Amino acid sequence: MDVFVYGTLTEPERVAEVLGSYVYVGPATLFGLHLVEGRYPTLAPGGETAGRLLRTEEVGALDEYERVGEGLYRRVSVPLDAPDDHPDEAAVYVGDPDRLDADAAWPGDSELGFAERVDRYLDREDVRVRLTP
Repeated sequence: MDVFVYGTLTEPERVAEVLGSYVYVGPATLFGLHLVEGRYPTLAPGGETAGRLLRTEEVGALDEYERVGEGLYRRVSVPLDAPDDHPDEAAVYVGDPDRLDADAAWPGDSELGFAERVDRYLDREDVRVRLTP
């Protein structure tokens, strides 16, 4: 699986602590979401974020690192603009800004939870990853 990474997972030393097998495919840009700093980096609607495309089959280890099971981050899939020998989608981890003390807001009704607001935004906006040539 190809994963767009933008924070601590852009550092090879950190990735080696989390994953046994991976490769950086190359630099990439995420369009439609921008970087927001908090306790840990996360993403918010609008703008763009520079990062890297990482390829691994150890998605469970990444989910554990990002604490997906605890709801700290959420793994979503977005279209990937890359040559034909790449997948059509890339995974992106989006952190809950309330839990990360990050200055970010996701549009939507206040009754909706974080995951639902992220899903609605991704359904309505052109969020995608582009591999940098």
